[in-house]
Amino acid sequence: MAEIEIGRGKRGRIAYGFDDVAVVPSRRTRDPEEVSIAWQIDAYRFELPLAVAPMDSVVSPATAITIGRLGGLGVLDLEGLWTRYDDPEPLLAEIAGLSEAAATRRMQQIYAEPIKEDLIGQRIKQVKDAGLVVAAALSPQRTGRYYKAVVDAGVDLFVIRGTTVSAEHVSGRAEPLNLKQFIYELDVPVIVGGCATYQAALHLMRTGAAGVLVGFGGGSAHTTRDVLGVTVPMASAVADVAAARRDYLDESGGRYVHVIADGGMRTSGHITKAIACGADAVMVGSPLARAQEAPGRGWHWGSEAHHAELPRGARVEVGTVGSLEQILLGPATSADGTMNIFGALRRAMATTGYSELKEFQRVEVMVRP
Repeated sequence: MAEIEIGRGKRGRIAYGFDDVAVVPSRRTRDPEEVSIAWQIDAYRFELPLAVAPMDSVVSPATAITIGRLGGLGVLDLEGLWTRYDDPEPLLAEIAGLSEAAATRRMQQIYAEPIKEDLIGQRIKQVKDAGLVVAAALSPQRTGRYYKAVVDAGVDLFVIRGTTVSAEHVSGRAEPLNLKQFIYELDVPVIVGGCATYQAALHLMRTGAAGVLVGFGGGSAHTTRDVLGVTVPMASAVADVAAARRDYLDESGGRYVHVIADGGMRTSGHITKAIACGADAVMVGSPLARAQEAPGRGWHWGSEAHHAELPRGARVEVGTVGSLEQILLGPATSADGTMNIFGALRRAMATTGYSELKEFQRVEVMVRP
């Protein structure tokens, strides 16, 4: 693989973000109405290849239900305000009204409230009672403590999500989560990540995960690249993990692990490019934080923003552009790729002659000079 010399003692690969690549039209076009963007993972089929990131500014039980009815999957954050407080609405309003100088410290105080197991069950049940598929997320550090409450509540898809997740975490202070054993013993499919390299993804696939999240420090509310100096351009990361999926398919004798691009997608064009680079679906946050129904009230933040010791995220103002339905399915009232994002994906596939997501993963992509 081509490398360039950074200096006499260090070489590195050239990698590309979504803004660096472009999808190329082919000799054939299709009617957009005849294009399917449906996605299935394990026994669960969704009309949209969408998992909404487990972030308090985007997913509440109510928005998870709305997203599910529109064809996507809203992932509950089981370490957020909805499992710490009976009624977090006043606190969400307070966070939206904080000054920039006070935001991080006050959010650290708000999120210091302990997680309550009974609220984990209540939030999952709320979505379950609506007749929808329920997905819920824990960090690797808290999975061992709370997973039983999650499974007992009837979760359908278990998400283990961190800034980066490895199958070989080493710690001299605490027994790390044994992902392979944990997933094997669990009765529900697991989606795990993030990862950003071929080798890391291959190791996660060998744990038995149904899906792997691809991304590291690329989200709009992340400052990981500034605080830690660590990030990976998403187009290259998705393509590398898609290669791991292909090789693991051969290695395992036909077991397909879904690749879900997670982060770095602000517009419908970015989502199109994520699928073109090999993703089966996308996990997004900031595009839907701009919905009228979003709990963040025009602000967006992730769990990194209120880390007790080293915050690696920020509360960012994203504004409000329309309803969840308009953002996902239209009609759009702007031409900047922030509305009708899945209508845009369908049209991009039609423009390049593809009728199924897995076919579209083979579309030609060019690097933009």
